[in-house]
Amino acid sequence: MREELFQMIRLAAPLVLAELGWMAMGVVDTMFVGRVGAEAIGAVGLGTMVFYGVSISAAGLLLGLDTLVAQAFGAGNREDGHRSLVSGMWLAAMLIPVAMGAVWALEGILPRFGVNQTVLRATRPYLHALIWSAPPLLIYFALRRYLQAQHIARPVMATLLTANLVNLAGNWLLVLGHLGAPRLGAEGAGWATCFSRIYMAGALAYVLLKHDPEVLRISWRPHASRMWALLKLGAPAAGQMAIEIGVFATVTVLVSKLNATALAGHQIALTMVSTTFMMPLGVSSAAAVRVGFALGRGDPHGAARAGWTALELGAAVMSAAAIVLLAVPEWIARLFSPETAVIATAATILRVAAFFQLFDGLQIVVTGSLRGAGDTRTPMLCHLIGYWAIGLPLGAMLCFGRGLGAVGLWIGLSAGLIAIGVVLTTIWWRTAREWSRPVAVNGPMR
Repeated sequence: MREELFQMIRLAAPLVLAELGWMAMGVVDTMFVGRVGAEAIGAVGLGTMVFYGVSISAAGLLLGLDTLVAQAFGAGNREDGHRSLVSGMWLAAMLIPVAMGAVWALEGILPRFGVNQTVLRATRPYLHALIWSAPPLLIYFALRRYLQAQHIARPVMATLLTANLVNLAGNWLLVLGHLGAPRLGAEGAGWATCFSRIYMAGALAYVLLKHDPEVLRISWRPHASRMWALLKLGAPAAGQMAIEIGVFATVTVLVSKLNATALAGHQIALTMVSTTFMMPLGVSSAAAVRVGFALGRGDPHGAARAGWTALELGAAVMSAAAIVLLAVPEWIARLFSPETAVIATAATILRVAAFFQLFDGLQIVVTGSLRGAGDTRTPMLCHLIGYWAIGLPLGAMLCFGRGLGAVGLWIGLSAGLIAIGVVLTTIWWRTAREWSRPVAVNGPMR
């Protein structure tokens, strides 16, 4: 177990930093537009939800690379890993026009949801800029899954951290209008994000060629059977991401019906809990790789150890996050906005969010462990029931029926996440117990 802990931390630490680097872009965007006004914060929050509801769900179709590449390299089959890379890149290319078209369509129907008109006017130009980041984002995502499945994590971390410098400079220039650049507000944040993602895709392409120059000599013709295998694994994972992003997008739209202050407070809280979520998300990615690698070499006992180790790490970091959110919510809110009403709203929501931090960490780490074993359907079903059958209905009732506003919606989300965390942890316990039985396993478990 000690050796597994060392290997898990060695892989998870740079992935956690990479996820935090990813989230830092959103935090920086929110901080810069917060100096423009509450409407700009709401625009970035709403626009981001629309864009990510589509693009990250599309990227979720590539999560099958975690399973196939990790198991291939665990079994020592490099050729099979290359086949998955080629198929993943073709799939990413096919998803680009689909994702961009869907974002354009959703942007056109936002007025039908009763979004505050002031927020809507700032959201549209932000989305028009952000949409052009979809192509490099999907290419980056495919390259990243392939690299980290081989335990190549530090270059991924370095790429995300340095991309923040690109995003920071872009925000300074285009949001606030320095050095003669136009003061674009929320739209400037969208262009800054776009430029940073172009950098990210280019950087990982360079890393791929440096670590695996053999890719220049392999056949880049698409493999229909492997693309189908990726889709079978990725579709439920993408469905789960769509469910999760969709429920938060729905909550954002519901909050936007209230007022700009409530939406700004909601966006600050969402940015913060999304940031804490990046820590167990990085551990989850490491769990998928370590579990898949162990199963690829025919070691189910090692896979169980890897999953339990990841679960302990995830629980530890999210317990610490909960303490911080409970202890200094007003201080956190002040980082994003100087407005008293916005600070008060965000602080109250952050206190509610503190109660689901542990369970959020448990559910995402178990999701990664199960994905490493090729099970992406179980987490999807748990998220569907937890969010849409429990969390959202309860939250809507508390918000509009009981008059609790945005806080009521977050109480509902908290209840749903707690249920998901408990159920998935129980499922993992049963799965790991089965793996620990003395049963012979030959080759990768797909």
